[in-house]
Amino acid sequence: MSESQRTDADAGDDSADGLMEVRNLDAGYGDLQILTDVDMTVADGEYVTIVGPNGAGKSTVMKSVFGLTTHMGGTVTFDGADITGLNPEDIIHKGMSYVPQTDNVFGSLTVEENLEMGAYILDSVPQDQLRAIYDRFPILEERKTQKAGTLSGGQQQMLAMGRALMLDPKLLMLDEPSAGLAPDLVDEMFDRIDDINDAGTAVLMVEQNAKEALRRCDRGYVLVQGQNRFDGSGDTLLNDEEVRQEFLGG
Repeated sequence: MSESQRTDADAGDDSADGLMEVRNLDAGYGDLQILTDVDMTVADGEYVTIVGPNGAGKSTVMKSVFGLTTHMGGTVTFDGADITGLNPEDIIHKGMSYVPQTDNVFGSLTVEENLEMGAYILDSVPQDQLRAIYDRFPILEERKTQKAGTLSGGQQQMLAMGRALMLDPKLLMLDEPSAGLAPDLVDEMFDRIDDINDAGTAVLMVEQNAKEALRRCDRGYVLVQGQNRFDGSGDTLLNDEEVRQEFLGG
């Protein structure tokens, strides 16, 4: 067994100070089960990445945590509360935000209207948080009256993240944030995510660019056929021979 492969003894070691904890999760869509006994933890302020082959269930983990799949077993806790089976709006209220891979902006609304939609559960738009988003993503302030659907792919991704940050969440979940971006924009996107995490927001990310994601994150999980296959620090997974050969291209 490789150094980073999960063992029974290791399974509970990372749960002591977990902000978000997934335990023995079974989930899918309708009657189709995708995830089996998935365990995952994100500590307060931690940066965690989920990688694995296409069809492994990576995005399904994110959707299941956020209440968007059929729950079939196991538990999800967040900030000490059981959120298993809650709907997304209730989960948002608890301090979690989710950015899906596609359809993550309102194309017919302006940039600023999109950001304001991120605070829809509040009685009024938090102007200090809006200011913080503009400071973090200056291009959004420059384009604040522009329709979101006319932005570039990279700008739309920044807008989606900005909207998700409007409630100053404890955990930001990102599904394939670099997908569809031009190669010269990928590093910039990862830098933005690093900055968000450095400012104190925990990040759970699914990412196709596995090597770069593992290089930057604190810990990673490798999913295969809807189950945990490996987990460990980003460096441990990057240097694990079996992980490199099977999932990182050698």
